[in-house]
Amino acid sequence: MSSTQKSSWKNSPAVWPLAGLLLLVVINLIFSKNFFTISQLDGHYFGTPIDIFKDGSICLVLALGMTLVIATGGIDLSVGSVMAIVGAVAATMLQKGQSLPVVLLTSLGVGFLCGLINGLLVCWARIQPIVATLVLMVAGRGIAQVVSNGQQVQILDKHFVFLGNGFLAGLPFAPIFVTALYGVVWLWLRRSATGLFIEATGDNETASRFAGLATDRVRCLAYIASGLCAAVAGLLGASFISDADPLTAGQNMELDAIFAVVIGGTALSGGRFNLLGSYLGAILLQTLTITMYFVGVASAVAPVPKAVLIIVVCLMQSETTRRWLRGLWKKGAVA
Repeated sequence: MSSTQKSSWKNSPAVWPLAGLLLLVVINLIFSKNFFTISQLDGHYFGTPIDIFKDGSICLVLALGMTLVIATGGIDLSVGSVMAIVGAVAATMLQKGQSLPVVLLTSLGVGFLCGLINGLLVCWARIQPIVATLVLMVAGRGIAQVVSNGQQVQILDKHFVFLGNGFLAGLPFAPIFVTALYGVVWLWLRRSATGLFIEATGDNETASRFAGLATDRVRCLAYIASGLCAAVAGLLGASFISDADPLTAGQNMELDAIFAVVIGGTALSGGRFNLLGSYLGAILLQTLTITMYFVGVASAVAPVPKAVLIIVVCLMQSETTRRWLRGLWKKGAVA
């Protein structure tokens, strides 16, 4: 590896969520003897490391769409409610005997429509993103309850349940699918001009518009992508539990998605984004959640360590903080 490559990796925002993951690995090696145990049953692998990726699949796919929205300088608070709507639509359609392809396409269409509504409110109506997406965040729960008649809808279709509980080559299908989705989106963004358009819009929308870039269209497409990712997350969430609950599905998931993106090094002010950092950030949050269960942290106290970890990682990503720490280190060395 050349010195330039080493410097690039050293300065990458993905270093700090990776460092946080390694720290949690060390903690679990010391305090949780069975944390890394993996067993095999009927050709399928089970264990806590596998559960981290499986249970973290929903946050992973939400963080993917959220990264694109935040990179344009926006925010999407509606993804949890979109999950509830999509889950209710899919479960209701399956209960009425609709075929799985029709259900999946309709569910993705619902996510597309929700993202389009958010995009139009932000780009055409000029409503602040936090307000525009808050509208669907609040109204979405009501829409989900209308679709499901205010009831939990059980899902019995085994092919649908496979999405969240099936296995491929002995490993859970959901994290494999989501990881492949990250790879496809990364190739699309980095092998075409799309990623550059997104970063330019978030970095300086006015300058980008004067340069001839259709910034409103770029931002709207980012919200549509977030809606589609929320639809995928809604399908996975309903598949995990074979049930659609309009009240609890996706609850507070928008916050975890935003945390994962910020931990991964994408600034809320927009501009440069890091898909690998968002991926690692989502896995870091899920690993921390399971670690707290293993060490016996009460569920009421669990949000506190999560908040502390987020603050620490964000501080370590700050050049000001690193400069201050380097100054302390030099003073200590001189003394």
